Amino acid sequence: MLVTAIAVLGATTVVPTAAAAPNTVDWGPCPAGAFPTPDLQCTTLKVPLDYREPGGRTIDVAVSRLPSKNPQKRRGVLLTNPGGPGGGGLDYPQLLKYVKLPQEVLDTYDIIGFDPRGVAHSTPVTCDLTPEQIAVGNLPYANGPADVVKQAALAKREAAQCAGSKTGSLLPHVTTANTARDMDRIRTALGEPKVSFLGASYGTYLGAVYTTLFPERSDRIVLDSNLGPGGYDIDAMRGFGRGMEDRFPDFAAFAAKHPEYGLGTTPAQVTAEFHELATRLDRTPIEGITGSVFRGLTFEGLYSTDLTKLAEDWQGLDQGRAPKPPAEPVTGVENLLASRFAVICGDSAWPRSIASYQLDVAVDRVRYPLLGAASANIAACAYWAPPAEPRVRITGDGPANVLMVQNQRDPGTPLSGARKLRAAFGERARMITIDQGGHGAYLFTPSKCGNALVTEYLVSGKRPDDTFCAAGS
Repeated sequence: MLVTAIAVLGATTVVPTAAAAPNTVDWGPCPAGAFPTPDLQCTTLKVPLDYREPGGRTIDVAVSRLPSKNPQKRRGVLLTNPGGPGGGGLDYPQLLKYVKLPQEVLDTYDIIGFDPRGVAHSTPVTCDLTPEQIAVGNLPYANGPADVVKQAALAKREAAQCAGSKTGSLLPHVTTANTARDMDRIRTALGEPKVSFLGASYGTYLGAVYTTLFPERSDRIVLDSNLGPGGYDIDAMRGFGRGMEDRFPDFAAFAAKHPEYGLGTTPAQVTAEFHELATRLDRTPIEGITGSVFRGLTFEGLYSTDLTKLAEDWQGLDQGRAPKPPAEPVTGVENLLASRFAVICGDSAWPRSIASYQLDVAVDRVRYPLLGAASANIAACAYWAPPAEPRVRITGDGPANVLMVQNQRDPGTPLSGARKLRAAFGERARMITIDQGGHGAYLFTPSKCGNALVTEYLVSGKRPDDTFCAAGS
């Protein structure tokens, strides 16, 4: 599910985290999750709500550990984050093991997961979003200026609900910079002088911020499917339109090669079918699936390397049937959206003028016709309180310990943003670029070249030069 002024952090006074201390963590059973296992251990840490007041109010951060079972090979801890913002990470170590995180990585590190502040088993936030508000989604397609005005009223109401909720006082502190500071509290609690990190999607920005704030405490940093150096700002949101344009030709070619789906026999015919279906569904929705929802459904389907289900969904809609709902209902959606709003809106300042969004929508409808008028639309951030502190500026200051890995045709975090992050890091980073589509490069896609290079860096510390992995290699 997708939702939808740069300055140096030093402008704000923040008390740094203490140096490593002896391990005092009490590990125990984990809450029920998607991948329960006796190997996964959990605990809860207290961290400051506001790091400018370290002795003030505290909140909980839930932490998990998949410990190395090879003391001779263990070299430290690998913190992880699966993306979001708003997604929980407590189960992520077990998910990584499930998708075949190599045994040598499991031997080398204790794999650490955590629910970021504001999320799930950590102290959660809410915006009291109604089912109707959730159903609108965060990428509503604007067919014209009037749709932006309509969405502005909804966005303003959502922002007011967030600020007025029982957790409204927490929201200004649920930011990427504070989550990075929580990560350093986790490092301290574990008694580690340094931590390595594996982050995907939004997790790349979290990792970039951590290694910027704490360069000497970061060991081997792997960033998979990269946001630009501004994080989840307005440029990243509009970048979804660019990402869908990058990825959609793969689906058009796939569907054209499989005429059994009835979507066209050439990529041009499949593309025409997209626009025809969107128009038809706007006119006559199928079980609540409008043209706007269809565009979002297609965008999410392009995240996968296997495009079969997306083609089946299109075929069903073309024949008047809605896609089957997931076998297991998605839980925690309200908290996911609320915490996502907090991070996205709290990390950077967003334009306030409805007219500026109307202009962006008009430009991106032409520039990115598949999704641009949705990803440029107005959202709650236009009515959010100003950020509590300046955005962290990613630079080349620090050790050369960052390895980026990136699919060429990633719809959610386009290659264009990854290249900007690579440039911001300068000599701190190297990047593996893979000739494949989909969101998520390491382990979740079949590139032996990319997977081997990332694994080698995590295990041995040998970092490749900037590398291109050809399709199928």
